Amino acid sequence: MAKKDQVLSYKQPEENTGYLLWQVTMQWQLSMNRALGKMGLTLTQFSLMAGLYWLSKEKQTVTQQQLADYVNTDKMMTSKVLMTLEKKQIIERVKDDNDSRAKQLRITDQGTQILKEAYKTVKQVDDVFFKNVVKDKAVFDNLLTRLIK
Repeated sequence: MAKKDQVLSYKQPEENTGYLLWQVTMQWQLSMNRALGKMGLTLTQFSLMAGLYWLSKEKQTVTQQQLADYVNTDKMMTSKVLMTLEKKQIIERVKDDNDSRAKQLRITDQGTQILKEAYKTVKQVDDVFFKNVVKDKAVFDNLLTRLIK
């Protein structure tokens, strides 16, 4: 390819950090969704359940908006996924006494059990997926944390 015809500044996609991150993310999500799918869950459902669990430990009440902000998900998508989790009796959504537009969220006892089992699956997938970087885990996690901020 002639230099003037080159659209991108790199010769191979693997030279681009964003592309590599996207590939890793897609592979990790696929692995998680396959494993969690056997339990009837998606990675998004698990992430919202886990987020609700953590927020509930910190706050007496948790709203849908707080949960969406905490797990960094779209508000509308969060609402749709929560409706699914409510139908599965994993969470409860009740009206907030102080704000009629807001919904308070609670994980049910059944939801806590499902989360506990799902976490075992997530941990197993993570252990396999990240096995090649485990010796550099502290550095890897620090770099990811820096990217998040």
